[in-house]
Amino acid sequence: MEDKLEGFFTETDVEILISTMNQDSLDFLVPMFPFLHFSNFRILIINQTQIETILESEYANIRVINSFEKGLSKSRNLALETAQGKILLIADDDVIYHEGFVAKIINAYNQFPDAAAINFCAVKSDGSLMKNYPKHSKTNMNAFDVFNTSSIEMTLNKAILDKTKIRFDENFGLGGMFEMGEEAIFLFDLKNKKQQLVFEPEVIVKHPELTSSSKKSIEEKYYIQGALYTRIFKRNYIYWIFVKLFFDLKQHKIRFGKLKSALKNSKKGHQKFEKLQHGNKK
Repeated sequence: MEDKLEGFFTETDVEILISTMNQDSLDFLVPMFPFLHFSNFRILIINQTQIETILESEYANIRVINSFEKGLSKSRNLALETAQGKILLIADDDVIYHEGFVAKIINAYNQFPDAAAINFCAVKSDGSLMKNYPKHSKTNMNAFDVFNTSSIEMTLNKAILDKTKIRFDENFGLGGMFEMGEEAIFLFDLKNKKQQLVFEPEVIVKHPELTSSSKKSIEEKYYIQGALYTRIFKRNYIYWIFVKLFFDLKQHKIRFGKLKSALKNSKKGHQKFEKLQHGNKK
């Protein structure tokens, strides 16, 4: 029995990786954990800042790295490199965790110990689900599930990340050349290495704000999609642009009059990424 239990994850195995900017006090953690003091959790904070705004921690459980780089994917990668937990939870500084969220994460990993990533659900401030999630567990997320992912829903198995060496693509994400899509690329990179991606229909977190992507214009979004789909699907990128256009039309997210502009901008994004790739290969 003891041998069997040894392989099980426990709540102390979870480390929360928070990306933030210009913090000089841990006070921002208080609203994130309304049911328990934040020092009860293992937390790693990457604070992208300047020399004059340094964050420090007096708690053994809370580690802080002050970084003088910019870019969300750079922040996430620094967190992945320096994380110590076996299970890593990707976090922003403006989310609110639900009571029992760590237990839900651990239960899922004990059920799927070989999963590289397990995604959960998030709710809006009014308690309604942030998006249309599958109703049941999925043991192998498909392309549409991956594109539907937000970083705050993601948890990662550190041993598998260390083995596969998968990291966030620093050309994508806030502060990068293309300001969205880093989560999808990360998960597709894991998928391409034949790693298991699981979805659990359990709510772990609330996100009260509008996401930065919902504030972008159609032109900006399709410019980024052109680059994103090229990064993931290479020559097949245009097929996925048409799939995206179809769903956006169906869901009234785009008008017919905007189709030409969306296609034109996706081509610009595709070309920009191709140019970037060729530049990197030189």
